Amino acid sequence: MTGSLLEVIALDVRDAVAAEQGGADRLEVVADMAADGLTPSPETVAAIAAECPLPQMVMLRRDARFTADADTLDRLARDAKALAQAGAAGFVFGFLDGAGAVDLAATEALIHAVSPLPWTFHRAVDHAADVQASWRAVRLLPNLATVLTSGAPTGVGNGLPVLKARAEAGDGSIILAGGGLRPAYVPSLLDYGIRAFHVGSAVRASWSDPVEWRLVRQWRALVERD
Repeated sequence: MTGSLLEVIALDVRDAVAAEQGGADRLEVVADMAADGLTPSPETVAAIAAECPLPQMVMLRRDARFTADADTLDRLARDAKALAQAGAAGFVFGFLDGAGAVDLAATEALIHAVSPLPWTFHRAVDHAADVQASWRAVRLLPNLATVLTSGAPTGVGNGLPVLKARAEAGDGSIILAGGGLRPAYVPSLLDYGIRAFHVGSAVRASWSDPVEWRLVRQWRALVERD
């Protein structure tokens, strides 16, 4: 990996190959972006692994909500096993309870299910009732690789103050900035000490269109300011 990490959302093999060609370091592999990203099939992960060497962080999520009951967790644990066998390098998940706090029981259940693979806590952290409390809870969990966050439910543009505060609090090394990420925000994020970036719609014309390697290349250059 180069100085900054660039993660690109991939829905299929074509996206993954374009992301690699453009200089991405890592993939977030998902299905159904209409539901904000759900668990892909093991077949998709295996197909990507056969054509692209980039690590795949695979989404574990059954619907667009941030909550999970026992049956859902059981299904996700089974999914994780099949996806790991197919080539997943790690996973993306995270849950809130009915009060909007980090659901530690649910999250820890999946951490155990995917162990020893690393995982990313996704943007549920931005939707927590108490963002500072959610960060305190998440940052202590085992095998945590990154926290995908925009700092605000509405996107990075409104979340810059929170991202700055989290970086100043010592969380810069685990922040994966994404969700409404635009080129104009990158210099500030780099100034905060954030070095991991996540892009999806920014590297394609629409979610119906494939990743464009030239756009990935532009982001690669952008995040490598130094």
